[in-house]
Amino acid sequence: MAAESSSRAATGPATATTPEPGDAHERTGTIDAPILGTPDDFPERPQRRRGVLAYVVIGLLVVVMAGGWGYVLMAARGNPEVRADVITYDAGAHDSAAVTFTVHKPADREAICRLRAVDVYHTEVGIKEVTIPSGKSDLTLTEELMTSAQATSVVVQYCDLV
Repeated sequence: MAAESSSRAATGPATATTPEPGDAHERTGTIDAPILGTPDDFPERPQRRRGVLAYVVIGLLVVVMAGGWGYVLMAARGNPEVRADVITYDAGAHDSAAVTFTVHKPADREAICRLRAVDVYHTEVGIKEVTIPSGKSDLTLTEELMTSAQATSVVVQYCDLV
C-alpha cells in the first residue's frame, strides 16, 4: 500500500484507491489523498490585466451616485434658509382655526409660507398661503384659516424664499 501511495504522488492528481478486502478504507470509507488534487497539480492561472480604466469608471460612478444622493437629500429637506415653527394654534371653531407661528429667514428676502389645517382623520380641511415681507429676519405672525370642517391641528407645511 505504501508503494501505491508514493507512485500516485509522482504521477499526477491523487485519485480514490480501490480498497482491498479487510482494509481500513472499506470499514470507514475514508480516502488518504484529496480527490480533486492539490494546488500544485493544477496549471498556473493566466495573469489578468488590471487596467486603470476600470478604476476610473468605477470612481466616476461612485461620484455621480454620491452627488445624486446629496441632491435627493437637499431636495427632501426643502429650502434650508427658511424655517418656521408653530408656537400655538386654536382649532376650537367649526369653520376656522387660528395659528401663531415664527418664521426665521434672511432679512433681505421675502418668503411664502403655506399653513395647513387637518381634522381628526388627518384630512386637509383648510389651507392658506401667507407672504412674509422682507425687512426682518425673525417674525412672529398670527393668521386665521377658514376651514371646511372642525380642525384638530394646524401646521406650517413649508416656507420658501421668493
